[in-house]
Amino acid sequence: MKSSAPGKVILFGEHAVVYNRPALAVPVNQVCVDVEVLDSDSAGVFIDAPMVNLHGELSALPPDHAIGSVILNLFQRLNISAPPALNINIVSSIPVAAGLGSGAAVSVALIRALSAHLKNPLPDEQVNDLVFEIEKLHHGTPSGIDNTVITYNQPVYFIKGQPIETFKTGKPFTIVIGDTGIPAPTKESVGDVRRLWIKNNNAFENIFNEIAQLSLIARRSIESGKPELLGELMNQNHELLQQLTVSSPELDRLVTAAKTAGALGAKLSGGGRGGNMIAFVEKESAESVAQALLSAGAKRTIVTEVG
Repeated sequence: MKSSAPGKVILFGEHAVVYNRPALAVPVNQVCVDVEVLDSDSAGVFIDAPMVNLHGELSALPPDHAIGSVILNLFQRLNISAPPALNINIVSSIPVAAGLGSGAAVSVALIRALSAHLKNPLPDEQVNDLVFEIEKLHHGTPSGIDNTVITYNQPVYFIKGQPIETFKTGKPFTIVIGDTGIPAPTKESVGDVRRLWIKNNNAFENIFNEIAQLSLIARRSIESGKPELLGELMNQNHELLQQLTVSSPELDRLVTAAKTAGALGAKLSGGGRGGNMIAFVEKESAESVAQALLSAGAKRTIVTEVG
């Protein structure tokens, strides 16, 4: 049984989302995780996941292992105490620790392939719920954005503590993702913003309010088929993220390079201080913007159409 799941990227609202402001994220189908589950001749559950150098038996993994815990949680959910002998092959083109949702994508594809192989396929709602529980094991207090965007493969509008809303794009649009190649230290940047927020509450609340406005306008622009407004919104959002101290020289360099090469707007995406930036482009200039990002030091680029 085979299954696959896309990556995800945050368009607007990172960091402000921690303070109950909205965030927007979209699926990235140009990168994905593919999982194949086969019956095995030898006893046990054998996992082959070259992207994380995992080639081994489930029972030999520590109980908190990222991939092992997905399988064990699913067995528990399906009341399987004695699993059959299985070979599980996992292949991913999503870079790890780059803010593209690689962990949630592995979980979604794995749960779908494995539950279907065990003749008990789970509906999207249950897949999403189970992946969120697994995200909590590894990230403490995840937002729920990654698992929802990836499970439903749709844009998501999210406010902490409220039901996550998926929404449709009125007209497709193109973004270019540029990876700095530096792992994004999300926990660290979130902690630093919190310390600054405690020190200077009013100023930071104002920044979060401005970011919230941009997220709201962006959603309306996407839904109403006017994505051309996104460029300027991204530029404004990036300036506000710089004020939150979560950009970096590498991210700023890529943002500038994208705009110089013809992008209509660009910003960092995710935790910042590493990881990815995104640029909103006209379809015909996507390749030249991607090339400019590589020349400016990006380790890899992804061109994706949303909608």
